[in-house]
This record gives sequence, C-alpha cells and structure tokens, in this order.
Amino acid sequence: MQISDTAFQTSDLEKLPTARTASVKRTTGETDVRVRINLDGTGQCNADTGVPFLDHMLDQISSHGLIDLDVQAKGDIEIDDHHTNEDVGITLGQAFAQALGDRKGIVRFGHFVAPLDESLVQVALDFSGRPHLGYGLEIPTERVGTYDTQLVREFFVAIVNHAQLTLHIRQLDGINSHHIIEATFKAFARSLRMAIEIDPRRAGRIPSSKGVL
Repeated sequence: MQISDTAFQTSDLEKLPTARTASVKRTTGETDVRVRINLDGTGQCNADTGVPFLDHMLDQISSHGLIDLDVQAKGDIEIDDHHTNEDVGITLGQAFAQALGDRKGIVRFGHFVAPLDESLVQVALDFSGRPHLGYGLEIPTERVGTYDTQLVREFFVAIVNHAQLTLHIRQLDGINSHHIIEATFKAFARSLRMAIEIDPRRAGRIPSSKGVL
C-alpha cells in the first residue's frame, strides 16, 4: 500500500491535537535509512527496505497499530540483510522515542495475544524508559524465503534499545516459521496501539508514580 506525503503535512496534523509525528534519518557506511511516522494515523504504510519479508512485517506494525509509517532504506543487502534489518529497527525505535516525546498522557503499558492459524504469540510492553527484551520465540527454520529468522530478535533488540522500551515476547504455540513471526509482529502492533493511546484521565501527566520515566 502506498502512502502519500499528505499524510505527514503539518496542515493535516494540526487538525489532530494529539497527533505525534517524527522524521528520522540514519546514514552509515552500510545503510541509509529514513523513517517517518505518525502515531495517530490510520495504518497507511509505505515500506521499501530492499528486504521483502521485513517490508511485510513493517506493514503489520502499521496496519494493526494504526500507525502511518514510511520507511525507505538502502543497504548492503548484497552481503546479507543484517545491517539493513538492524538499522531499520534502530531508526524506527528513534522515531518512536521522538514522536512520544516526554510520554505525557499515554497509557504506557500494552499487551496482546495474537493467533495466526496454529501459532499463538503473546506480547507485553512498557514504555518505561528502561530498555529490556525478553525473547521467547522458537522459530523452527533458519529462513523464511530469503529472510534469516535470527534477524527477528535483532530487529526487536534495536527497537527496544532506541525506543527505551521494555518488551516481552512469548511463543505459546506454533510450528510454522512464517506464522510465528507474523503473529509476533501483529501482537507487537496491537500492544503498541494500546500503550501509545492517550489516556484522558491522565490529563497530560507522566504515567509514573515517580513523576518521570
């Protein structure tokens, strides 16, 4: 699905008082990544990373998280997908952190259990300001198509570290690698959607008993 630039125009975003957006660019000797994000979107996604399976998973985050997402990446995929996969995760994590700002008024916590045929994956997360990943996937094959399944963990490590996020992923069932991974991204997306929602009862306060995250 293509996303138009109008989804990120200031004039449109001003109509949404709670709209939270970010644009982050990361350039290294291995990759060139640009991410634009609107947390208060409708699930429009334009992902072109050169890694088709990663594009498919980014679309799950956007569609099920109701986040408008534009990810453009060029990397050394002639070597392998590792650098592109990791740097997209880093840049997306930075975009989440930038768009959330001081995190005032958000629900903060999110959780979801997503089924996909025989697979069942549970995700719980906390925009705590403290990066931590609990990773419990047991993916039975080394690849889905050309995508190295070890890169799933590396993607979430990058997200967690740069979004300052506590994330736990548990596989409750599943034997098909594609189903397990896709269920994970769908559960992550729905957990994100819950956690970043504005809580009207917080009245713009930091969602912590300490008063700071």
